Amino acid sequence: PEIAGAAADGAVAILPMGCTEQQGPHLTVGFDSWFAEELCLAASERAAEACGVASVVLPAMPFGPTPEHRGFGAGFIDLPRSVHEEVLEAAADSLASQGFTRLLVWRGCGGHDLAAISTRWNDRWRGRGRLWLPEQPFAAIWAAVGDASVPGGHADSFATSIALHRHPELVRVDLIPGPSAQPDWADPDLDFTEHSSTGVIGDARAASTELGAALWEECVTVVAEVIRDVADAPII
Repeated sequence: PEIAGAAADGAVAILPMGCTEQQGPHLTVGFDSWFAEELCLAASERAAEACGVASVVLPAMPFGPTPEHRGFGAGFIDLPRSVHEEVLEAAADSLASQGFTRLLVWRGCGGHDLAAISTRWNDRWRGRGRLWLPEQPFAAIWAAVGDASVPGGHADSFATSIALHRHPELVRVDLIPGPSAQPDWADPDLDFTEHSSTGVIGDARAASTELGAALWEECVTVVAEVIRDVADAPII
């Protein structure tokens, strides 16, 4: 009954899309999933408290395409891209059929390109519902709150700091490796093993619990603003 009421009242439905993939030797393979879900939950609460915006957060989808991690031999679930898109489309259809008209997809993994399915879904539900697929703000947040001179990319100082703040028990600090080379992120055949022997892309050594707290606060603020914007935007 509460979910039906939320849909009838115009609440934003938030779909965190996570991932299961290696995160270097020092972080757990579920980082993208728990980070996406916890961030959406915290931002949902912030949007409700600060702006009176109602939203419903779904459990994070823990699997997605991870072809760039296959070379490490373990620690990943690699969904075909077509399956990943079909799961998102089916979830969005289910929410829209229940009366949710504003859907916000939050990607825990920056490598998941869902623009095509977003466009297709919005065309099909035009005038009845709309799906938002915002860009990840994490690089800009790291540059503003962290240290822009420290390279990032994957299992880096940003991710490690967030983990130290939220779940320090899941971080093996003694296994944080040195920096890696930077790949061509536009490479359709990207293989992390060609750029990193540890799984880290960038440098994770600048991470700290204090930095994680500051990064987390900014992430929650930014995502809460996204939720507010979605709630205020027209359905077209």
